[in-house]
Amino acid sequence: MNSIIHLYHGLTARLNHAGSHVGMLGLRLLLAWEFGEAGIEKFNGDNWFADIQDTFPFPFSLVPTEISWSLATWTELIGAVALVIGLGTRFFSLSLIILTIVAWASVHAGNGYNVCDNGYKLPLMYLVMFVPLLLSGPGKLSLDHYWLARRFMAH
Repeated sequence: MNSIIHLYHGLTARLNHAGSHVGMLGLRLLLAWEFGEAGIEKFNGDNWFADIQDTFPFPFSLVPTEISWSLATWTELIGAVALVIGLGTRFFSLSLIILTIVAWASVHAGNGYNVCDNGYKLPLMYLVMFVPLLLSGPGKLSLDHYWLARRFMAH
């Protein structure tokens, strides 16, 4: 029995070590892909925010659609790159959480849960995936961790 417990502790120690390096990387890469694609679509597409601005929650409903479109586009594009390299992860996670909440309220909320009906399932999943990045940071395979470690090692 002790050997099984010893094996279990050894395995969990290795998994914890690997998880501290790559655990958050998977979340960052998946979210970067999704938001990067959305940003590229907006960058190459026409501004359709004027059609739905009246459904934006306050205070976003007060912002001119050209500004909202640019903010959404560049938040998605820059946020995607930042998530890939793990730079400003908490800031961009919070920014993309806010963007997702606005999208949920204005586009997805009235369509139910189903993805096929443009429902809120995907935005909900994105929000849940952003929570660990916001609360725990990007993980060890990130520029945030590298620069923070170097800063404290220098002092």
